[in-house]
Amino acid sequence: MSRQQDLVWLFSYGTLKPGMSNYKFIADSVLDAEPGAALGRMVDVADGEYPALIRGPIGGIDSDRYVLGWWLLITVDALREADQIEEFFGMEEENFYERVWTKDLFNPNREGWIYVWPSDRGRPTIDSTVWLPR
Repeated sequence: MSRQQDLVWLFSYGTLKPGMSNYKFIADSVLDAEPGAALGRMVDVADGEYPALIRGPIGGIDSDRYVLGWWLLITVDALREADQIEEFFGMEEENFYERVWTKDLFNPNREGWIYVWPSDRGRPTIDSTVWLPR
C-alpha cells in the first residue's frame, strides 16, 4: 500500500477513463474514482479515437464550457505511466499533452492533474460534455 504522499488525483476525460482503451494500463493503481467536471472544451484529435481538452479562460469565450470525466486517485508510478501514454515528458519539454494542475468545476475541494492542449491545433470541437469513442 502506498503512503498518502505517493498518491495523486488525475482527472480523466478520454481514453484513461474507466472502461476506455488506456484505462487498463493504470487500473491496478486506481485506489478511488469520483465523477467530476473540468472547465474547458474538447476537440477531436484523431477522428474519434481520442480527445484533447482546451481550457477556456475564466470569463472568456469558453468560460461556460465544461467536460465531464472521472477523478482517479492513483499512485505516482501510475501517473508516470499515464505521462507516457499522453506523451508528457516534463514541464520544460516539448509534449503532445501538457499536464497542469486544476480544480473540479463543481467541487473546489477536489484538485489534481489533467492533460490538456494549449490550443485546438485546428481540430474540430466536440459538441458534448462527455467523450465517447467512435
